Amino acid sequence: MSIRIGDTAPNFKAKTSIGDIDFYEFLGDSWGVIFSHPADYTPVCTTELGRTASLKGEFEKRDVKVIALSVDSVESHKGWIQDINETQDTNVEFPIIADEDKKVADLYDMIHPNASETLTVRSLFVISPDKKVKLMLTYPASTGRNFTEVLRVIDSLQLTAKYSVATPADWKDGDDVVVMNSIKTEDIPAKFPKGHQVIKPYLRTTPQPNK
Repeated sequence: MSIRIGDTAPNFKAKTSIGDIDFYEFLGDSWGVIFSHPADYTPVCTTELGRTASLKGEFEKRDVKVIALSVDSVESHKGWIQDINETQDTNVEFPIIADEDKKVADLYDMIHPNASETLTVRSLFVISPDKKVKLMLTYPASTGRNFTEVLRVIDSLQLTAKYSVATPADWKDGDDVVVMNSIKTEDIPAKFPKGHQVIKPYLRTTPQPNK
C-alpha cells in the first residue's frame, strides 16, 4: 500500500510501550506525528527518540501527539527507553509501537525492500486533526532526522490551514509569508491588513497574519 499526501491516514490497533492503543483514539482532535525506526538499541534511533522527548513542550504547544514505531517487542522497547533516558538525559513519555508483525509498517509503507527487507526506514508522517496525511519524510537508516525541521513544517502546516498563505523557502515562524494566487491583489488589504508587497503579480508577500 502506498500513501500520498492528502490521503486519509490508516487507523490501526497496536501494542505500545504504554499499553494497547487505537491510533485514531490516541490522536483525538490533535495533530499527530508517527515515525518509524529501523530497530531498538541502535545508536541513531536512540538520539532521535531522546531529541523528540526533549521537545515535548514544543509538540504540546502545537497540540501535536507523537508516537514512534519499531518492529521490536514491548519488552524490548521498555528496556531501550531506559537507555534513551540515561544516555540522552531526558524522559521518554510518548508511546513506541511494537510492530512485530509489521502490520503498521505495511499500512504506512515503511519497509523499503531495496534498503532492508525486514527493517523500517526512517519514515515520518504528520497527520492533521481530520486524519489526513499532510507531510511525509523518508530518511535512510544511516541518517538521523532534523526535528527542528519537523517543527518548522508543522508551524507552516498549521498556519496555512487557517489562512490563504504559503510559506517560502527557509521560512520560519515569524517571517513574512506568500499570499496565495487565488486572492486578487486588490483584495489583499481586506484580508491582510498588516500590509503587503507586490514583487511580481504572482509573488505577493505579507507579514505572518497570526503574529
